Amino acid sequence: MKGIRIGIAALLLAIVGVAGAQERRYSEGPVLAVTSVKVMDGQFENYMKFLDGTYKASMDAAKKAGLILDYSVFNASPRNPEDADLYLVVTYPNMATLDGMDQKMDPIMASVTKMDVVQRDEASGKRTSMRTILGTELIRELKLK
Repeated sequence: MKGIRIGIAALLLAIVGVAGAQERRYSEGPVLAVTSVKVMDGQFENYMKFLDGTYKASMDAAKKAGLILDYSVFNASPRNPEDADLYLVVTYPNMATLDGMDQKMDPIMASVTKMDVVQRDEASGKRTSMRTILGTELIRELKLK
């Protein structure tokens, strides 16, 4: 009887071992922060000027520092008046990169904008005349094997 119990236990351990050893069919890839922006009527060119200036310089500096992999700006055709018409997409190597991102970006932003945190916050508030940030969504690429 003892031999049967040992045999059953060994069989169960073997089954659990095989089930635990199965590999996922994907690997986790980069993380994208997708910010939805609604540009105010008549402000598209003004906002694009900001993006091509301060925003681009900040993103290029973050890319050079290795904090981000890439960034993009996408124009969209909204389905209704409340939808975004612009998307700002920043690609990070992984989720861990986001830990302490404000502290990592502060020196870069100070260098690029020549402003402290309070001044940058005030400048961001003034851009509400050009755009409304509808929200930011984090998505992660899953690379199929």
